[in-house]
Amino acid sequence: MDNQTHITEFILLGFSSDPKLRILLFAIFLLIYLITLFGNLAIILAIRMDANLHTPMYVFLSHLASLDIAFSSVTVPKMLEDFLSARKAITVDCCFTQVFFVMALSVGEGLLLSVMAYDRYTAICHPLHYNVMMSKRVCSQLVCSALLTGFLYALLNTLLLTTLHFCRANVIHHFSCEAPQLFKLSCSSTFANQMVIFTLGSFLGMGALFITLASYIHIISAVLRIRSIEGKRKAFSTCTSHVTVVVLYYGTIFFRYLKPTSKNSQDQEMAPSVIYFIVIPMLNAIIYSLRNQEVKRALHNMLCRKFNK
Repeated sequence: MDNQTHITEFILLGFSSDPKLRILLFAIFLLIYLITLFGNLAIILAIRMDANLHTPMYVFLSHLASLDIAFSSVTVPKMLEDFLSARKAITVDCCFTQVFFVMALSVGEGLLLSVMAYDRYTAICHPLHYNVMMSKRVCSQLVCSALLTGFLYALLNTLLLTTLHFCRANVIHHFSCEAPQLFKLSCSSTFANQMVIFTLGSFLGMGALFITLASYIHIISAVLRIRSIEGKRKAFSTCTSHVTVVVLYYGTIFFRYLKPTSKNSQDQEMAPSVIYFIVIPMLNAIIYSLRNQEVKRALHNMLCRKFNK
């Protein structure tokens, strides 16, 4: 029975079977992907080339831009390929690999956002001790801890995923491999898998969110004690970009991954995934490029040096 029903690949249905619509979607998502790549890469290069931005705040931002590039690249290239392919197949191993990197990068990014919030808290509430509290060693440890936690979380869930037996239809009603979609195709019990994703995901997500909220509560309290209007404006301006990114991140990931799995809502689940996988990495680059004055200045200087040669 196992030999007769053993599945070696999955079929990703994606968005539409209409050839004309698929070409249009290919062009739209390719444009978004290119903006994501070049926007985040420009931020990374601008930070590296500007000595004034070699501070923890912008070091963390460059890591965030790198994660956005990697996160978008896990799913979008395969999706673009499927728009032009008649048969949208992905092997089981590649599917599990995609799930692993999606989990690792998403958790790593969430924890990195909480690290960035803690950095702003330290800079605003403890300015005299900032260089000690956020030394290069501490910054490296914080970034490595965020990425390592994401790696271990993804590894555990991926190993549990490999224990499942797939003997039903191999059609995934989505444009990428995600654990909730694979659970629907499994003949084995997915209770342990779902409990690990929900409990650990909730713990890590709520922990990161708590650190972020606690940091901003202290920041707001400290800023309100500043008498100067200009001082308040300057303090808040260093946080607005990060707050916007945090709201976008948690507004989609909690809805997408922590809501109960439904077998009758396959089509509706793609909308938040499109926002999370494709749109947010692009928006992060745009938000930091347009709202952060230091990044805008660094990008302007980099472009001027490039074209004045």
